[in-house]
Parts: sequence; structure tokens; C-alpha cells
Amino acid sequence: MLLALKDRIFKVICEVAEIHELEVYVVGGYVRDIFLGKKSKDIDILVVGDGVFFAEQVAKVLQTKNLVVFKNFGTAQIKYRNYEIEFVGARKESYQRHSRNPVVAVGTFEDDINRRDFTINAIAVSLNKSSFGKVKDLHRGIEDIEKHVIRTTGNADLIFSDDPLRMLRAIRFACQLNFSIEASTFEGIKKNASRIEIISKERIVDELNKILLSVIPSYGFLLLDQSGLLERILPELSKLKGVEKTDGKSHKDNFYHTLQVVDQLRTKTDKLWLLWAGLLHDIGKYSTKRFQPNVGWTFHGHEVVGANMVERLFKRLKMPVQESMPYVKKLVLLHLRPISLVKEEVTDSAVRRLIFEAGDDLEDLLMLAEADITSKNEQKVRLYLKNFSLLRENIQKIEEKDRIRNFQPPVSGEEIMNWFGLSPCKTVGDLKSKIKDAILDGIIPNERNAAIQYLFTIATEMGLKADKEKIKNALE
Repeated sequence: MLLALKDRIFKVICEVAEIHELEVYVVGGYVRDIFLGKKSKDIDILVVGDGVFFAEQVAKVLQTKNLVVFKNFGTAQIKYRNYEIEFVGARKESYQRHSRNPVVAVGTFEDDINRRDFTINAIAVSLNKSSFGKVKDLHRGIEDIEKHVIRTTGNADLIFSDDPLRMLRAIRFACQLNFSIEASTFEGIKKNASRIEIISKERIVDELNKILLSVIPSYGFLLLDQSGLLERILPELSKLKGVEKTDGKSHKDNFYHTLQVVDQLRTKTDKLWLLWAGLLHDIGKYSTKRFQPNVGWTFHGHEVVGANMVERLFKRLKMPVQESMPYVKKLVLLHLRPISLVKEEVTDSAVRRLIFEAGDDLEDLLMLAEADITSKNEQKVRLYLKNFSLLRENIQKIEEKDRIRNFQPPVSGEEIMNWFGLSPCKTVGDLKSKIKDAILDGIIPNERNAAIQYLFTIATEMGLKADKEKIKNALE
């Protein structure tokens, strides 16, 4: 038996269905995951009748007040013992060309199952006492699960045209489950790719996030590219495709390189915005690509251009500009810095500046930079990774010694103005910068007394007169 009657949730639903003589099923992802051998906390309940009324009766028996009714959608949700249980009455839907929001009417069990997008999500299991646990599989979803196939429940062209978000869902499911997309279903996606324009940016980003958090994100992005969706959603990424060759010199395909970077990152982290940084780290290469006869292909400044593109992309896709954009922009801007330190003889000054500029995001930056090593030369990769290990050791030693990460200059602008009789001006900022640079370059230690004495020396050289008594009192 797929479901255990002893499970309190299903036992209560079964009892309530018996009392009110309603036909009730568990459907969707919960059932799919049972066949995949996975556990799910999201339960979708289909009621042939009033779904909201049924949810209210179940909540009473469960003695929970965690019931939310969505009147506009005719659905309800109960949160119970870490489960989220969604209730909906059986319905049929029709669509208008300009919108993915359907016109809804009361329907039969068959109407509701037929409106669902993919066969693997259209399997139902009875929760009625007389047929508890009986499976209804109108679209052979179990067979598709066994074959690892994503297939629409009906005409793919119509299903994707009605609700274009389903195109992204198909690709996302394929990526999450490591399934293939059946040929006519994929053709339906390609035919309706332009329809993605009617989907809200927030919905699109939600699907992209789920693809990024899949085990192998590149699979999803390759499907997005092959379907024609990528160039409409993320043209910045799509433009990286291709290799040019001039005078026998070529560059790597930066699109496939990017996907490899994201895959390598995903093996080490589930930080969503770090994965976004990996996806966007080279988007500046398209507009900075140049060929120099004696050098070959170059992408000078692509990190700066790319960082600026990140901000525009976040705004266009209505992503969290205030919360996450600065982090992604920062990593894109700095992603070459660790690599340059690995290639060269590392000075303590360069390491200090890396620690200071990366701040609390230093570990994430190093993770991104390591993932950015995608050379086919295995010996070269091993050397880089070995040097990365040495760089990490050097960073740890310098951090312990100099306390550079997120440090604030030991002397404030207010103190400089007070000691030298200055009002707010460029000179004050210049003096603070000189102190910061002196610490980062190892000229002086990151200590207040050393900074004050250095300040006095450079200010005097600039012709500024200090209140020596105030400086004397400030020295510890």
C-alpha cells in the first residue's frame, strides 16, 4: 500500500471524507515522490466538491488553527506537523491568449486530472475508506516515472501556450529529477518559447533558482538554450555561446565554461546567490572580446563590465536588488583577483588587499575562483589548485597577524579634522586613504598609535599644522 492509514493526516482526511460523503484523493508531487522513493512535506489534496469546506472540517478534527483560505483561488492550506497540506476542489480550466490565469469552473475528477501539466504529476491515490490507497493513473504517469520521462498530459502545444510557465517547469523537473523531456513535449516548448514574455519575472526567477539548486544545473541551462528560452530570459548568458578563430588563435566557448563553473560550484555549496555569481561571472566577456595579433583573444575589463551588467540584470528580472545584488556584483567584480594571486608570486600587500576588499565574502570568492579553473590541461589544474591551497594558508597567516578583514582605519575623519583644524574636505579623505594604504601595504601595522604617528608625518609633509597636544593625548 502506497499510503499508511495509520498516518494521522490521511486517517483524519479519510474519516472526514466518509462523514461528508466526498470523493477525495492525494495527487501531484507527493504521489510522484512516493514512486521515486522520496519523502515530501507538501501534500496536495483533491476534493470532488468544495475543497475549502473540506479543509475547514479537517482542521477542526486535527484541532489546528493553522488554516489559511485563499478565496480568490478556491483553495486552502493547513500546516500540521511540518507538513503543508493544500486542498482544492476539482475544477476545469480555460485560458485566454494574453494571460496564464485560467477561467475556472467546477469540474469532475477527470477534468481536474486532465488540467494538470505533466503525466508524472497527474497520478492520484484514493483517500476514501472503500478504496483507500487505490491508484488512478489516467495518463500513464507511473510508466513515465519508470522511464524517467517528462511528458505533457495532452497536446503539448496547447498546454504550453495556455500556461507558458509550464515550459520552465518541464525543464526544471527534468533537471531536478534527471529525466529526459519527451520529443513532442520539447517541440511544444520550442514552438511556444516566445510566449514566456507573458510570465512574470518573479515566477521565471523562481524556476531559475530551482534549476541552479539542482544537482547538475548545467543540464537545465542547456535545455533552456536548446529550447530557445534562454535567449529570451538571460540574453547576457546566451551571447557567450560560440568560438571565434583568427590567425589560428581561438578562445574557449565561454557559455560552456560558465556552465562548468556552476556545476563545480554546486558540488561545494548550496548558497543560491553564490551560484548566481558563478552563472554571471563572465557575462562581461561578450562586449569586451578583442583580438590582438601578437596576443590572441582578450577580454580586458570584463569583470568591471560584468559587475555593472549584474545590477541592470537584477533590476530587469525584479530580483532582490537591495539584499543580494551587491553580493553578486562584488563577486563578479573580484572573481579574477584570487586567480591572479595564484599565478604570480604573492606579496603580503596583495593578500591584505584581497582580504580587505572581499571582507566576509572572502571564502565565497575563493570558492568561485577555484571553480573558475576549467582548463582541459589536468597538470595545469592540479598546479592551480595546489597554489590555491598555499594562498589559503597565506591568507590565514596574514589575517591572524594583521586583522585586516573588515577593518576600519584606526583614525576617524572627525579626529583628523579636530587635530588639524580642518572642515570636511577632500584632504580629510586623502589622509584616511593614505593610512589605509599604508596598513594594507605593510608600511605600518594595523595599530592606532602607529597610524597616528604616520598621519602626523604625512600631514606635516603636506604642509598641515597639527595641534600637537591633542595628538599627544590621543596616543595610547
